[in-house]
Amino acid sequence: MKYPENIEAVAALPVDYMGFIFYPKSSRYVEQPVPLSPSVQNVGVFVNEQTETILQKVKEFGFDTVQLHGNEPANTCQYLRDSGLYVFKAFGIDDEFDWTTLEEYLDRTDVLLFDTKSPQHGGTGQAFNWEKLKEYPYDKSYFLSGGLSLENIAQATRFEDERMIGLDLNSKFEIEPGLKDINLLTQALKIIKNEQISGK
Repeated sequence: MKYPENIEAVAALPVDYMGFIFYPKSSRYVEQPVPLSPSVQNVGVFVNEQTETILQKVKEFGFDTVQLHGNEPANTCQYLRDSGLYVFKAFGIDDEFDWTTLEEYLDRTDVLLFDTKSPQHGGTGQAFNWEKLKEYPYDKSYFLSGGLSLENIAQATRFEDERMIGLDLNSKFEIEPGLKDINLLTQALKIIKNEQISGK
């Protein structure tokens, strides 16, 4: 998210989190302060950023949740949690991903996020092979990210794993990078709601 009117429109939808990307190489990079919505959890997203810079942006924007989307070590996650922040840690998944690399993060993060592995750290619009998630051996809750769209969101919602607590809707629901399509998001949220009801 990066445009005030669009932020307000998305916040009016039944969403729980809204991300603001502070990675200069991203086309969604937030260069100047924008108004955050009090009705959702606002998340500052960082990629291999200095801890001091993260804490500076947290203070500047008023975040209480951060998402680390690079190769940040587990002790950075712990330090930010000790600073009072709720910490998401993202991992790029492919067919060769070694789940044991997550072990040191399990007690140092609040939620994990599984995205499609890519050199640009997300935003590819490509989904990874979700069958890989059936090998995930830990109890830690996670968000599913990477290539979610109107075409596959019902399938994602029906994925039988109680550890999956959320879906990250991003590039397939944009008019342009950082500008969400309210109509597409509305359709997606209806699908999610219907699938949850019919799955009970």
